[in-house]
Amino acid sequence: MKKKIQVFASTALALGVFSSTFTAPLVEAAPGKDAAVSNRGIEVQLLGVNDWHGQIDVTRKVSGKNAGGAEYLAAYLKQREATNKNTLLIHSGDMTGGSSPASALLQDEPTVEIMNTLGFDIGTLGNHEFDRGVDELKRLIDGGYHETTGDFEGAAFPYVAANVVYKDSGKNLLPAYHIEKVNGMKIGFIGVVTKDIKDVVIASALENIEVTDSKIAVDKAVAELQTQGVESIVVLAHAPATSKTDGTEASGESVELATSVNDEVDIILGAHNHAYSDAIVDNKLVVQAYSYGTAFVDIDLVIDPKTKDIVQKSAEVVTTFQDGIEPDAEVKAMVDGYKAEVAPLINREVGTATEAITKTGDNSGESALGNLIADSQRAALNTDFAFMNPGGIRADLNAGPITWGELYTIQPFGNLLVSATYTGQQIKDVLEQQFTASKTTILQVSGLTYTYEKSAPIGSKITNLKDVNGNEVALDKTYTVTLNNFLVGGGDGFSKFKEGTNQVIGSVDLDALEAYISNLNAPVSAPATDRISVK
Repeated sequence: MKKKIQVFASTALALGVFSSTFTAPLVEAAPGKDAAVSNRGIEVQLLGVNDWHGQIDVTRKVSGKNAGGAEYLAAYLKQREATNKNTLLIHSGDMTGGSSPASALLQDEPTVEIMNTLGFDIGTLGNHEFDRGVDELKRLIDGGYHETTGDFEGAAFPYVAANVVYKDSGKNLLPAYHIEKVNGMKIGFIGVVTKDIKDVVIASALENIEVTDSKIAVDKAVAELQTQGVESIVVLAHAPATSKTDGTEASGESVELATSVNDEVDIILGAHNHAYSDAIVDNKLVVQAYSYGTAFVDIDLVIDPKTKDIVQKSAEVVTTFQDGIEPDAEVKAMVDGYKAEVAPLINREVGTATEAITKTGDNSGESALGNLIADSQRAALNTDFAFMNPGGIRADLNAGPITWGELYTIQPFGNLLVSATYTGQQIKDVLEQQFTASKTTILQVSGLTYTYEKSAPIGSKITNLKDVNGNEVALDKTYTVTLNNFLVGGGDGFSKFKEGTNQVIGSVDLDALEAYISNLNAPVSAPATDRISVK
């Protein structure tokens, strides 16, 4: 489908073309053969993808070799699909959102069109499907008009989400489950979304949405499926899972789900934490295949035609190395067309970098690129301090010419900057919220320095909090702070940010970064990582 781009003064959402290091084990495991098979067992293959994030034209490094890209993922999926006529293509969410410009500048329609072309059969929602709000989420699935791209046909396959409901009515946003019939055998697919969605989705996108308990939602769906004679059940769970390649040390929300839900569930395809999982947990196969199209999972199962249940299951996580396989010509032509449409915008040069500036944090969690972005935001709104969430920084900045597309890659979400006033005590409280019992999230900062003590109790880790001139940050004094609208709404669990007063809306974050680099009138160098100390 031909699309048109309407270029606005401020930027939109996307993740761009880049190459970065991504290491994954090459040893693949299949630990799950768990029962005898009847002589007339029906062999079914499920090919699963998770967390693609619209990386349709992105190559990454896996163990030093190129992997990923839609045309290579397509080639692998078609190759595997040809080995078994009873094959279904499935996904567990975040297939769009945080995407490359070739997809995102066209409202992520290209990613959906590629999935349609490949013949995906069923999918669920991830948190990033909510990036542009519920109306746009529904348009991508059901089809409809957008002012940037025109009419769109939508997804050619169903989406399911058992634990996502409207607050005002209690009705499901999407069907809880879907039944696929393969060679006469019914397979039920149930979708669920991570319980942490409120911490990772901008609040305005979830104004009328509630994510309910996934166990309760799955059990309810299982009961309904069984009344329809369905005994083979797969859960598409946009929720974390990880294991060693031999299937041991399995952990994560999807693993916890496996131990608690109805034992009629056979397989859980996890997502969200971009990890490897291939493990048997409470007789359920829990799998996940990294992210960004660098891998997929090939699940082989056998259904007993007498009992209608899955009696054998195993999986293999397959890396999409580009060597040794021809890219799919049909999908490559599609990707080339999308890239040509967005090229005039993404190829525009805005500056030069003297060296690569990385988003990888040091021992304290501080990164050079995080400092650069925080500095650009503080400069944009002329405040005392600035904070940037590390999850909003999606790629490194390469040495050499800096293109607009590269900056788009780094900051893909089009968040608005906000100036707000906080007391020194509130700022300290925010920094203490970086540390919880379950995770640590180090904000990137500008205009201040501090030390945190790893061994100190939660809530009492921050010391030596000073401004850029070396003055102590007074707890009873007020300061102006720049942050994005995701953080202002309490994103990533930083609820203290909601207490800001005198809020003033500024520019889009990407515009601020572009302006900062352009205004330097000199090549950009990596800022020193000397703002956060750890002991």
